[in-house]
Amino acid sequence: MDAKVLIESFAEFARSKNVDRPTMIRILEDVFRAMIRKKFETDENFDVTINADQGDLEIFRIREIVDDNSEDIWDLDKISFAEARKIEPDFEIGEEVYEKIELEAFGRRAVQMARQTLIQRIKDLEKDILYTKYEELVGEIVSAEVYQILGREILLMDGDGNELILPKAEQISKDRFRKGDTVKAIVHRVDMSNGNPKIILSRTSPVFLERLFENEVPEVYDGLITIIKIVREPGERAKVAVESYDDRIDPVGACVGMKGSRIHAVVRELQNENIDVINFTENLDLYVTRALSPAKVSSITANEETKRLSVFLKPDQVSLAIGKGGYNIKLASRLVGYEIDVFRELNESEEEDVDLMEFVDEIDSWIIDELKKTGLDTAKSVLSLTKEDLTRRTELEEETVDEIFRILGQEFDQ
Repeated sequence: MDAKVLIESFAEFARSKNVDRPTMIRILEDVFRAMIRKKFETDENFDVTINADQGDLEIFRIREIVDDNSEDIWDLDKISFAEARKIEPDFEIGEEVYEKIELEAFGRRAVQMARQTLIQRIKDLEKDILYTKYEELVGEIVSAEVYQILGREILLMDGDGNELILPKAEQISKDRFRKGDTVKAIVHRVDMSNGNPKIILSRTSPVFLERLFENEVPEVYDGLITIIKIVREPGERAKVAVESYDDRIDPVGACVGMKGSRIHAVVRELQNENIDVINFTENLDLYVTRALSPAKVSSITANEETKRLSVFLKPDQVSLAIGKGGYNIKLASRLVGYEIDVFRELNESEEEDVDLMEFVDEIDSWIIDELKKTGLDTAKSVLSLTKEDLTRRTELEEETVDEIFRILGQEFDQ
């Protein structure tokens, strides 16, 4: 393979990978200089000129002519007078000899290795460019097309043909994609695996919801409304605390939009995830009340040492505070940064009820704590539920729930 064929084939491959001309020339020169060092020990007295467009390569070895008896005659950048006269009879001592080195002088094996090295350098460069590109996009929304669906992940292809990964754990539970579908997600992180960039996407991250709000709500994008915190149970429910420093702007109204026009676009993208947008406030009681909406809170007692809140509600408000699957109270706790315990306010007709703490000798205290977390603080409040409802709300084992109903039922049978 001559120099022209080698350079032209490399240049064509480099251009197909969108490598700019200066980088292409630099790689070519690095590889040829590596060949020179391997054959001649040094490349310091060599001049390498490359014209990638024409496929031209010129390599000149530059050496100073010294007397045949000189002590410097063995230096790599020196040549004896006698040897120089063989190249050109008119040379004199002290002059420089420019000797052209043909590519063939390096040997067929070295040239083949150079070709493989050039291709590998471009592939490595391509990986570095891809890593840098997506490292800068971490936390930003990208769109990609599904090209393969696997058990634990979905493989997607971006517009440049790069592979992106959407793991099962980063998918919304209601997501159902088919080959060819366009998927929106944020770049969650970029890992290096065996020298290859691995681009991980996410649709469950709170950042994804934040970016969707920025796309749909100009005031959020412009910074007029600040998203203070987002908590999510992906695909089920989310709570978004927002604040505006401009009194003329209603942050909740702006995020929801006229007749819900803005938030509906976000909800659809998140597979009908129920999104509560609330006004952030430094007033803890008010913040908790807003976080537990739509339930109406009667009173709140805070314990700063344990970071727990005791929230009291009328009986008909408890289920609203807990929410379907317990999501409302779980998200409210995460939003305000306190563990919330819900208690029912008893009226006169409920005075005959028995507090769960009365059963501490028969029911483990951790089980009672689990029940209280979901607003069940009396025997009748537990017995008013079906076994299925209690199992779903507390995530207790069915055998445990059966035993609870047996113990509590005996109290009223007596």
